[in-house]
Amino acid sequence: MDGSNAEDIAVGCFLSIKTTLGDEFQAQVITFDRPSNILGSKVGPRRNIRLLKANYIKEFSLLGQAEDPLDLKKCYLDLNSLRVREELAIRQAEADAERIGVGVTSEAQSIFDALSKTLPVRWDKTVIVVMNEVRVCSPYLPESVSGGTAAANDRVKKVVEFERKRLQTRNNSQ
Repeated sequence: MDGSNAEDIAVGCFLSIKTTLGDEFQAQVITFDRPSNILGSKVGPRRNIRLLKANYIKEFSLLGQAEDPLDLKKCYLDLNSLRVREELAIRQAEADAERIGVGVTSEAQSIFDALSKTLPVRWDKTVIVVMNEVRVCSPYLPESVSGGTAAANDRVKKVVEFERKRLQTRNNSQ
């Protein structure tokens, strides 16, 4: 879209838009940032917001005009719900970060990931701790498994052995 058409876009306009990517939709303009050439619009009855670089607008036609595109009487943000979602996202990101070993090989991380599919695991520096009792130390071989009950120890050894074979097969096929 060239600069002359950009002047036609005003906040509150209802537009029918065709993009250079083949999308067609109707929306109400809620913002237009000239420096970045980004158009913000409300799409559909749920008031979904869509941001679009105006360069991608192939053509548009004016369907109408409204005074207040956000109509604050109908526009409501549930801040408590947003805070809860944010807290959950932060906790999930922290939990995901704890599952990544620091200073370990990708092979060690793969073994950790394989164990974590069926057993509770955590990192203790570079040692994999399974069920808070079985430990798997570098070089992460079945012989590197220690602690825990005999049954737990055997289970961890089997998973480590299976994962190492799977990794070796994958590396040989590359």
